[in-house]
Amino acid sequence: MVNVGQYNTLKVLRTVDFGVYLDDGAEGILLPKRFVPDGLQVDDELRVFIYHDSESRLIATTEEPKGVVGDIVKLRAVTVTKEGAFLDWGLMKDIFVPKSKQQNYMREGAEYLVKIYLDEQTGRVAATEKFDYELSNDELTVKEMDEVDLVVYRRTDIGYVVIINNKHTGVLHENEIYRNITVGDRMKGFIKTIREENKIDVVVGKAGYGRVEGEAEKILRLLKENDGYLPYHDKSAPEEIYDFFGMSKKSFKMATGSLYKQKKIEFTKTGIKLLEE
Repeated sequence: MVNVGQYNTLKVLRTVDFGVYLDDGAEGILLPKRFVPDGLQVDDELRVFIYHDSESRLIATTEEPKGVVGDIVKLRAVTVTKEGAFLDWGLMKDIFVPKSKQQNYMREGAEYLVKIYLDEQTGRVAATEKFDYELSNDELTVKEMDEVDLVVYRRTDIGYVVIINNKHTGVLHENEIYRNITVGDRMKGFIKTIREENKIDVVVGKAGYGRVEGEAEKILRLLKENDGYLPYHDKSAPEEIYDFFGMSKKSFKMATGSLYKQKKIEFTKTGIKLLEE
């Protein structure tokens, strides 16, 4: 058995002029020649993505799609028909969004946030814009300080609603945003707070000490790459700090404070200086 719309690790059954067949417990699934790695032999195992080709046959590829079944991703419409739209998801065959699964009429060239799913009737991988009902905070699978995957869902007056692990929704508040983001952006974050009625606040980046440690290591690396000195300090503008370090001023101050206590840096009137070990 193979999982359609997912990555599978399969063994090579036999080779043919136009590729190799991989073991699916039946007659085998073709991996076309253009995707066969050099030196691949019978009984070798290979990680491949499985989907249906234009003739409805299961096919394997070593190409990586922009999402697998269950993922919520932003994709661009390349063809629009009366039956639906085809979106570019990084494979030779575009993914189909039936007209019944569209919020509004899709336009060629526009980008849309969709969820990839496996159609129960056809067994094929497809996409839908109508997945809001699948997002629920009734039974949470996360807790405070958990690291999570985030997808930006929509803009609000206080920031952005984000999708958490393709299951829940939370809010990324305006004061926690330090770069330009748009709907469909994917990023790592963590659960900051779970409030009444399972309302979730999230933050981009790593949680707790690990987050500070990671940013401290980055500051040390940048210091070493710039002859041990950087012209940034607690009076620098937040925008300047973010543009150079890719972190908020608050995170910068926490990280430099940690490095100062460890006697790895010193503060000068104009910046920070790396101390010799």
